[in-house]
Amino acid sequence: MTEAAEATRRTPGTPCWVSLMVHSLGSTEDFYADLFGWEYMPGPEQLGPYVRAVLDGHEVAGIGEMPPDGHLPMAWTTYLATDDAGATAESVRACGGTVAVGPLDAGAAGRVAICSDPLGAVFGLWQAHPGLGPRPHGGPGTPVWHELITQDTSTVGKFYEHVFGHEAQTHVTASDDFDHLTLNLAGRPVAAVHGVGRSLPHDRGPHWLAYFEVEDTDAAALRVRELGGRVVDPPREGMRGRQATVADPEGAVFALVRSRP
Repeated sequence: MTEAAEATRRTPGTPCWVSLMVHSLGSTEDFYADLFGWEYMPGPEQLGPYVRAVLDGHEVAGIGEMPPDGHLPMAWTTYLATDDAGATAESVRACGGTVAVGPLDAGAAGRVAICSDPLGAVFGLWQAHPGLGPRPHGGPGTPVWHELITQDTSTVGKFYEHVFGHEAQTHVTASDDFDHLTLNLAGRPVAAVHGVGRSLPHDRGPHWLAYFEVEDTDAAALRVRELGGRVVDPPREGMRGRQATVADPEGAVFALVRSRP
């Protein structure tokens, strides 16, 4: 998983960044610093109160603070790489999606936009300046996989194929109830779409879920609780390895995974 994602990290259509908007920037920094060992760098200034999480010299995520009157749901946002944020935003609209913010300049970081697909799942676009942009290296504390949780895969699978050029590959199992697509680029898996039908959480709706690698999923889930977060789905064996779904103290949901050797 990590190797495949790393090989195509900045190819258009590949998840290339994750960010989170919160009410309390300081306490959120402390939570993730303890859980993942992150340190922080400020900026870019165009995004308001905002920091970039750094691990072993690599930028791995961004955390920003909402305005005092902000009432957006707490959620990690997965960004997909693009060579032209304006053209991709137009394609999003043409294929039935929505562009909520931008594209706008983010200083040296490039151009970004916030969009949603036809069923409402929010994602970002990032056009990095040539030679710039994050270089997540895999390993504990880094985002290593991204999965779209939605009602069904048919509509949105075609949307991401048309907008980003993904090749959607159906995951074949013995059960007809398992609705799962892998999104490939140049034959490599970069993300997935999981259709859960009526099991979709009512409080979240369709959403992208970021997986962060950990050395020990059970210990990390326990630490989330100790730090004031909660465990949404307890540790279990999954398609990506031993995984758990958790939420930070402000309610932002993410996954922990210990990748198979």
